[in-house]
Amino acid sequence: MKKLIVSSIAFWLLFPIITIAQLTISGEIRPRAEYRHGFKNLADKNQDAAFFIDQRSRLNFDLTSKKVQYYLSLQDVRTWGNQPQLVVNQGASTGLHQAWAKVIFDKKWAMKLGRQEIAYDDHRIFGNVGWAQQARSHDAAVFIFQDSSFTGHLGLAFNQDKPQLATTRYTIGNNYKVMQFLWLHKDWNKFKGSLLLLNNGRQVTFSNGNFETNFSQTIGGRLTYKENKFTTNLALYYQGGTNTDILDSKINAYYFGADIAYALSENITLSGGVEILSGNDQLDANGKNNAFTPFYGTNHKFNGHMDYFYVGNHVGSVGLNDIFLKAIYKKKKFDSSLTLHYFLSNSNIANNGKAMENYLGTELDYAISWKFSSGATLKLGYSQLFGSETMEVLKGGDHNETNNWFWAMVIVKPSFTLQKNK
Repeated sequence: MKKLIVSSIAFWLLFPIITIAQLTISGEIRPRAEYRHGFKNLADKNQDAAFFIDQRSRLNFDLTSKKVQYYLSLQDVRTWGNQPQLVVNQGASTGLHQAWAKVIFDKKWAMKLGRQEIAYDDHRIFGNVGWAQQARSHDAAVFIFQDSSFTGHLGLAFNQDKPQLATTRYTIGNNYKVMQFLWLHKDWNKFKGSLLLLNNGRQVTFSNGNFETNFSQTIGGRLTYKENKFTTNLALYYQGGTNTDILDSKINAYYFGADIAYALSENITLSGGVEILSGNDQLDANGKNNAFTPFYGTNHKFNGHMDYFYVGNHVGSVGLNDIFLKAIYKKKKFDSSLTLHYFLSNSNIANNGKAMENYLGTELDYAISWKFSSGATLKLGYSQLFGSETMEVLKGGDHNETNNWFWAMVIVKPSFTLQKNK
């Protein structure tokens, strides 16, 4: 009997390896220490700095066969010390980051179902928000077509907080109720181009208990040209539809981004560019929402690492014009970057009924990365924002205070693969 039990357990443990072509098990331990003084908002006068350490831990299983791929990512996010040593209840810190299955119909067609990361192009509209310890994932179905030079993704999502008997009311705040998108990508010799269409539905609940879903549409694309040492990117998006928060308030917003990079040598690259996100004029209320929203992008990647704009903030505000310069140095297992941002409001900011100067501030970001062993990387960064009086009126705080941020992060990613013999 004991032999039978042991044999049964061994069979079910090894069954995935027997029946699939490949099993990859990977993990991640990522503690990050942060010193914050004026992070996201200008510091108030005599405000104390914040310091903490938080950590992301993941265990990933990737099972692949000829016709099916199954991926599971377990995740725990916590701040060091937020629980006592003798833990009774883990709370909501541990959860499921991804759990999806990809059904492969043939060489070109596939379907991906379940909780998954959705990321396209430069992550401006759709990104996995990998910088944030919790990151971002969606419950969706994505239908995939891909050949040697063309890719098409059709995504569908409908969210409910629980199974219902007689209603489709959705009570989870800050999330869409329904979403559809189409992403098309084409590669040419020196060009790469993408087109994105996003229909985003968010529920509005009225004081009488009734609810309705407002829909906004984002349409646009991104074009990349690369030749020898030059790389150029151009992106343009338009948003229309109905405001997600106010019924019958129309959206009329746009995004423009352009940058160019030149490789001075094998190790050094210089780049510069501009981003323009339209906003609402505080002196001219035209009854429309002119503020562009980069809905599900990795917004920490853009507009300064101190997250003053579009990282859980600045939505529906005066917009942003961001002029930036960047230098990157890479050599073997070491790389570093230095980025300068010059921030301007896209629309008027009012102070006592008069328009203020639209200069918001300048931010300097420096970051280094060193892969000191296989699967282990050390990253460090320092940022400082020099804010203006206009920034103070817009976001509060004191622009004369020192607004800076320092972080240090260790990333450990073990991985091993078991592959079935042919």
